[in-house]
Amino acid sequence: MITRDDIGELARFESPEGCAVSFYYQPEPPQNKAHREEAILVKDMARNVLREVEQAGRNGCARADLERIVSLADRLHGNGGRAKAVFACSAKNFWREFDLPARLSGTKLLINRGFHLRPLTAIADAIPRYAIVLADKSKARFFNYSNDEIRETEGFTNHLPRRGRSDGWGGYDAGHAERHVENQGRRHYMEIAEHLREMKEKGAYDKLIFGIRDENWPEMEYELHPYVRPHLLGHFPIDPATASPVQVREHAEKVIKEFRRSRQEKLLQEVIGQAHRNGNGALGIRRVLRSLETGEVQTLLVSQDFAAPAVECRNCAHIDINDEHSKCSVCGGETRRLDDVTDALLALAVRNNIEIVHVPPRDDFKNIGNVAALLRFRADQNTSSKLAS
Repeated sequence: MITRDDIGELARFESPEGCAVSFYYQPEPPQNKAHREEAILVKDMARNVLREVEQAGRNGCARADLERIVSLADRLHGNGGRAKAVFACSAKNFWREFDLPARLSGTKLLINRGFHLRPLTAIADAIPRYAIVLADKSKARFFNYSNDEIRETEGFTNHLPRRGRSDGWGGYDAGHAERHVENQGRRHYMEIAEHLREMKEKGAYDKLIFGIRDENWPEMEYELHPYVRPHLLGHFPIDPATASPVQVREHAEKVIKEFRRSRQEKLLQEVIGQAHRNGNGALGIRRVLRSLETGEVQTLLVSQDFAAPAVECRNCAHIDINDEHSKCSVCGGETRRLDDVTDALLALAVRNNIEIVHVPPRDDFKNIGNVAALLRFRADQNTSSKLAS
């Protein structure tokens, strides 16, 4: 399982010789019983990459890593339905291997100065650990859902009092029993809420989803601790007593997908609105890069279609989208061309602990450059900047 700390380590890595190898394997349905397609595909990729590297004058660069990856491909055989990522640089004795959810766009093998991070950041929503709670007035079942795997971890039952044969004189006993049942149900929800608070304090989950009937949800939601509420994604109706893990996973995926779609839409509209009001929004690669370098960015939005050439300073790592510059505009150092600035952009965001949101292709985003950022502040609008101007 890969963590955000792992992605941060990858983002900070650099090979001056350009020998950082990134390998992504996405399992496909086997075409024959021998399961040899994966190994053949990877061998062809490794041969092509090695040829390109040697043509660029880097003889022997990453050859040992590529041979090791080819050897690994012989043992993949579908990898149990899991995707795999390998990041390697033998010159620095670096090798990291991760199993991932099978959500990659395809199998890839690349070599560059830094690791190819786009596929990782694109599936970052699968990295959080989700707590899924099925609840009603008499039962609670807890599930852990992470990296596309779900398992039931614990549960408890609330033993509600049984009704007697008679409602008593004037129905008094019936009303008393009903109030008692309601109090028992509320205490049960309070116990669930308290358990979730304790779990969150121990770091047992990142996000929370409920499976509960609609008529019971207001009571359960009312009991949630303020510390837990910000991590709640939503709820879905289900029978806690009979639901299977497969059903729970299917319902949870729908909640996660809808939450992600809704949040992408809200963020994009907020960024565009802020930018048009000369507020905390940045549109287009030039403005976004400037905001990243000044530490203004809170959330980076990148289209799945985004790509742009740029130059990067070999000395101070300043990035400029004007690829005609041979000298850095900041320190005057030599620059190198980046055919696509995306990986450098994402690595900079990861290193600075900035949230990254990948947005599906859409015309309104394309019209503003396929990249934008929601800012924490505007450096050009602080008091000292205004006084200086």
